Amino acid sequence: MATDEIRNRGVNVTDHDLIFRSLTETLQNNVTPYIVSLQAKDCPDVKHFLQKLTSQLMDCCVDGKSKEVKSVKTPKKTNYSMDSLSSWYMTVAQATGPKMTIKKRTTSSQWQFPPVVIILKNMESFSTKVLQDFIIISSQHRHEFPLILIFGIATSPVIIHRLLPHAVSSLLCIELFQSLSCKEHLAVILDQLLLTAQFPFKISKKALQVLTNIFLYHDFSIQNFIKGLKLSLLEHFYLQPLSVLCCDLPEAKKRIKFLSVNQCENIRRLPSFRRYVEKQASGKQVALLTNDTVLKEETQLLLEDLHVYHMNYFLVLRCLHNFTSCLPKYPLGRQIRELYCTCLENNVWDSEEYASALQLLRMLAKDELMSILQKCFEVLHSSTTKQLGSTTQKVKDFLTQFQNLDADSKEEEDACGSQSKGLQKTDLYHLQKSLLEMKELRRTTKKQTKFEMLRENVVNFMDNLVRSYLLPPESQPLHEVVYFSAAHTLREHLNAAPRIALHTALNNPYYYLKNEALKSEEGCIPNIAPDICIAYKLHLECSRLINLVDWSEAFATVVTAAEKDANSTISEEMNEIIHARFIRAVSELELLGFIKPTKQKTDHVARLTWGGC
Repeated sequence: MATDEIRNRGVNVTDHDLIFRSLTETLQNNVTPYIVSLQAKDCPDVKHFLQKLTSQLMDCCVDGKSKEVKSVKTPKKTNYSMDSLSSWYMTVAQATGPKMTIKKRTTSSQWQFPPVVIILKNMESFSTKVLQDFIIISSQHRHEFPLILIFGIATSPVIIHRLLPHAVSSLLCIELFQSLSCKEHLAVILDQLLLTAQFPFKISKKALQVLTNIFLYHDFSIQNFIKGLKLSLLEHFYLQPLSVLCCDLPEAKKRIKFLSVNQCENIRRLPSFRRYVEKQASGKQVALLTNDTVLKEETQLLLEDLHVYHMNYFLVLRCLHNFTSCLPKYPLGRQIRELYCTCLENNVWDSEEYASALQLLRMLAKDELMSILQKCFEVLHSSTTKQLGSTTQKVKDFLTQFQNLDADSKEEEDACGSQSKGLQKTDLYHLQKSLLEMKELRRTTKKQTKFEMLRENVVNFMDNLVRSYLLPPESQPLHEVVYFSAAHTLREHLNAAPRIALHTALNNPYYYLKNEALKSEEGCIPNIAPDICIAYKLHLECSRLINLVDWSEAFATVVTAAEKDANSTISEEMNEIIHARFIRAVSELELLGFIKPTKQKTDHVARLTWGGC
């Protein structure tokens, strides 16, 4: 069955559904409109398999007009077979085939009509007999019913041959493909969104660590990581008044001209701008602090410098990563995000890891250095930054010098060979003496070879680049405009802490509801609070075993506090309502895991939590 392909997508990937939705859209836009997705629970046998396949194919639309497909005669609902399905497909394909675009025809050129794609997201969950029977049946109709099978495999591609015997798998033309690993996806996202000067918005080291830690230690979800970035962007524009300048440089320069007096004062209050003003001459300090026009002009220059800083920063960061990512034990990290986090907060050249990396770089071989320099040249050559123009030429010169070392090394070998020939003419005693003298001479002089000197020059050149361009963002004036640093806000919204959130909500409902009437002093219980909050705060005052009668009376006392002030007595009907509210609150606390029934005492429940929550 040469028209069938089996392809691999693991259902154990966190963003599994999102991947398959994207795959389905891509196939619909480029290959075929006939795409069916089947679940194992809906296909216990071949009959139900064909039934689901047929019903979904009936709903497929060609060129966005479902009426054209449904207007064609379809097989009866009681006759779900490959013969009827094939005849229906040929009728529909012939009726709609001429209207297919050229792009879709060329993509599936091996067939006269667009193929039918069946996606089985979890192959391991399907019955082996159902898969075998369907493949055998469909192979007999491969000419009139072109078919592509996409199998999502969570374990290993070997499972195909374990589930399908050779007689069945031989009917298939198998092709394997898989998505990138989660870490590779993360590297792509960071490279496109954060490690570039194209987008002005940036996040601090602590905020980035919060997002990456959630990704690496909790869910491995790229979708959730992007949501975290969106939350960071939203919080930055909500919390930072000057985030109006976090945009493209030409647009930011236009907005600076229309800054209000309050916004100018906000610029003067920025810690980075204060440090910048302190370094200026006294006359300029007065002008920056009193004249808004001078302030706006200086702000434009500072934002332009910040943009240039980011362009140079990321180019040098990639070059440094090329140098250090191949070192043993990865002293500065294996991934570029690790190096980026290190450079964000402090001077990277002051760390012990950086010193260790330089020592290892001074021991690299020629081929390794040339490979690294070639990568750096490609990175620098792709940029149009004028400040690094001479740097690109310098890297190119280093490559040329390394290539010219071959001729020089041959001359050195010839010179050494002539010396060794002269030594061979003497006897053994004088030969040993001469060799010892030469060894001692080399040890005392320590003369470096041309390669060692060139390698030292390369390492020093890279070190100078790092010290010049990888300054921490906090050293730049106005960095607060584009950098989001409220990592605690991300932790509050993204870190999973349900017990703490429950305790906060039940102990202080005002924290979430923001109702002024719910404000109360420490230790007080407002009678208008939700019933579960009143019951929860009362249960915190109890010991391990809670008497339901006492608990109920205390609950009624709090709830009826306002009524008792107005009326000295409470009606029977009101008492029943209060009792019902108490029973419901107790049931809710039991459902949340704060209490449980106990047989130790009658009319008692056991408390399950201690301390603050």
